[in-house]
Amino acid sequence: MGASRQNSPRGDSGLSIVFKRQYFIWDYVSILKPKETSLLVFIGACSGLIASGGLPSGSFGLLLITLILGSAGSNGLTNYLDRDVDAKMVRTMGRALAAGRISPPRKALPLIIGLIIGGLALAWVLHPLCFVFGLIGVIASGVWRKTLTCTFLGIIAGCSPVLIGWFAMKPVFDTQILFLCLLVAIWTPVHVWSVMIANRTDYLRTGLSYFPLNLSDKAVVRMLFILSICLYLTSLSLYVVGHFHLLYLVMSSVLGLLMLSANAILLHSTTSDAAWRVYKLSAFPYLGIIFLSMALDILLS
Repeated sequence: MGASRQNSPRGDSGLSIVFKRQYFIWDYVSILKPKETSLLVFIGACSGLIASGGLPSGSFGLLLITLILGSAGSNGLTNYLDRDVDAKMVRTMGRALAAGRISPPRKALPLIIGLIIGGLALAWVLHPLCFVFGLIGVIASGVWRKTLTCTFLGIIAGCSPVLIGWFAMKPVFDTQILFLCLLVAIWTPVHVWSVMIANRTDYLRTGLSYFPLNLSDKAVVRMLFILSICLYLTSLSLYVVGHFHLLYLVMSSVLGLLMLSANAILLHSTTSDAAWRVYKLSAFPYLGIIFLSMALDILLS
């Protein structure tokens, strides 16, 4: 019993060190925004499968590593640049950099820069155009944060992994990749503006009043509803130009109608809860599954 009492504090201390180390490691992982990174990697990989016609070459594994490194690095960069604003917002003040759990913040830069350089280097190996689109995506992720241009730059950053996946497998520009990027381009403001409306008070309290926060909620939700119609029509157009089959047609129709319904509810209620539901639905449930349905349609046809 005496030995047990003597050993237990040391055992508790050892467990405490392990837990602290795990939390410390997770802080560094969290600044790379794992959920957002996973979605970008996923749609980029699906784009590669679509481009390859369902039979990816041996470079598909290299593509996955490239997308993981580049997307994680770009998201880490946005997290680093937004840290001061994040610290003022209720929704984001718990993030590792904003909360000061990684201090000073520059300690995260070697990881972020290393991931970006590694991703761009591998992108060059895949194809020079992959490097170009990757570099453009990194630049779009890092400039003019939290300003009027952020939605436009978000479109560019969101299309970057799709373009890298496509040109890694099929270095040819055609109508199909154009519509894939158009889908992401229309999806981006739906995703971004809905979270801004859901957290309008938080943004305004922080001093952020750029478009569309300078408009009324009613005006913004009207635009979101119109964009959801455009998103649905674009997804149906992909069925034609992409030569997809019944699987994609059914899934894109179901997802499109769900987005229309969610935005119709938001149009009627204009509440932050309804805007938050649009935001959550538009992430993986919409964008991830619609890209998955395209990839499966190609693989199973």
